[in-house]
Amino acid sequence: MNLKIFQSIKHYFKVRNKEKIHFLHIGKTGGTAVKEALRNRLITSKYFIILHSHSTTLYDIPIGEKVFFFLRDPITRYISGFYSRQRKGRPRYDNEWSKEEKIAFNNFDNPNTLAEALTSENAEYKANAEFAMRNIYHVKNSFWDWFGTEEYFLSRLEDVFYIGFQENLEKDFDTIITKLNIKKDVSLPVDRVKAHINPVNVDYTLSNLALKNLKKWYENDYKFISLCKKYFQHLFLDKY
Repeated sequence: MNLKIFQSIKHYFKVRNKEKIHFLHIGKTGGTAVKEALRNRLITSKYFIILHSHSTTLYDIPIGEKVFFFLRDPITRYISGFYSRQRKGRPRYDNEWSKEEKIAFNNFDNPNTLAEALTSENAEYKANAEFAMRNIYHVKNSFWDWFGTEEYFLSRLEDVFYIGFQENLEKDFDTIITKLNIKKDVSLPVDRVKAHINPVNVDYTLSNLALKNLKKWYENDYKFISLCKKYFQHLFLDKY
């Protein structure tokens, strides 16, 4: 028998009676570290875990199948996303800039300057900032890109297995592996490259103006967090 066919049959019998559970990877929320930790623990006593790329959304998951994901404060996510794309994802990845990103990074070399420019009195400078915000990968993405409309998200509440937070990554990950019936020998990577974490020397400092502008820009993402807090209060205690 062909080895690939044999392996496929073997895999089928391993997972056929398992409940599928999907990890939605929202960019810059700790997802790379989570996937790195789980990649060799995808079959548990109860679940078959499916790890997805950034492109998979809730719409892609069959109704009735469970999902879990991580969120993050939109502003720190913005900073992390800016620096990640500025260095083209290196060293873990090497994804070239789009032509729009090249323009954006030629105009703005740090996240604070970009955020401040969103309310510049100089019309061209402001337009350049808005262009950058709408075209830098991660920076341009909203939580809603993964969950569609409020109506659709609410229709899938029963399919939400767990919501973690990047700010509470280790504790939430421990909770998840317990809920998944995974042995405690699973842990998040400490290597910054494997976890795809920004270098320690990046500057997360934002001016009051930058903070104000970003809160306005990402107000819909904050609304999504509030929606999650409303329906999953027990997951958000002492977290956000």
